[in-house]
Amino acid sequence: MTTPLTAHEAYRRYRDEWATVDKAAQLTAAFIRRRAARLHLSCHVSARAKEVSSFIKKAYHKQYTDPWKEITDKAGIRIVVPYSSLLDEALDLITSNFTDVRVEDDRKKPGLEERLQYPRLHVQIRARGEEMDPDGVPYECEVQIRTEAADVWARMSHSLMYKPGSTTDIPSDVRRSLYRLIALVELYDSEVERGVKALAEHPDFTRNNRLLAEAERIYQTFSSHPYDRELSEDVVDVIIDAVGDDPGYADRLVEFAEEHRGRIERAYEQYGPTSEQFLEHGRYLLVSQPESLIIFERLANARYDLQATWEGNLEDRLLTDMARVWRVRW
Repeated sequence: MTTPLTAHEAYRRYRDEWATVDKAAQLTAAFIRRRAARLHLSCHVSARAKEVSSFIKKAYHKQYTDPWKEITDKAGIRIVVPYSSLLDEALDLITSNFTDVRVEDDRKKPGLEERLQYPRLHVQIRARGEEMDPDGVPYECEVQIRTEAADVWARMSHSLMYKPGSTTDIPSDVRRSLYRLIALVELYDSEVERGVKALAEHPDFTRNNRLLAEAERIYQTFSSHPYDRELSEDVVDVIIDAVGDDPGYADRLVEFAEEHRGRIERAYEQYGPTSEQFLEHGRYLLVSQPESLIIFERLANARYDLQATWEGNLEDRLLTDMARVWRVRW
């Protein structure tokens, strides 16, 4: 059994290991993004190692017996889903793909409705990769799973709730406002879910929007750079005819992205939104868009169909650039 570290010793150790902790968090988040894309789960996954300054403040403020072991959010991952019924899907993704899982789920905890907080859904997991701390212990990540509305509420309310000495110090009018916002979060979640289900049944939604949503999910496993949604819609409206009515295309697009992940990563690095080619020459516009994945897949497997649907509907140079990136003779 190792001797517990003092707060200052834990701080020095964390300072020295911060880069490794951050690497473990990033690798784990990347794995979660790929799994989410394979499951067609809409979510945003972010990762970070706790700031060194935050670590030392927490170590001193909480007066832990062993701060190194008791501070469990050194590596943190946040999964944000559009609405509440996807929380269980995200939780199942984590519990099915990681070992040493410990779940803290307050959603059905008695008495929570009387407390000034949104139900926590946290999972402690072993990080992906082979990173070990100097004691030979695998790094862990604390995974927070929230809806988009709950995430906004949590970030907004944090400063109001935690700056006082305790929640009882919060002025009554502020407490009332926060309670009302919790109710609005639940209402927002339910209305978003109702709207999504209604749109999914609308005949104009079932084809183009689903294909774009799939490309967006996969694209997020490669890049977090913002893109032009309107441009994506214009392009997908055209190239969807090159995809046809294949009901299994979403799965095939995921498989294509995984099979060619290295090649796609290099394409984004060399021609994507932060590349010299894009910034200096203004070329390769579609490489920075999620529909690039559909275009790459069609160039690899049905380039003549793609060309036939493209001509007369979109600028020829855009497709020529994409063919050059994918190294297809045009």
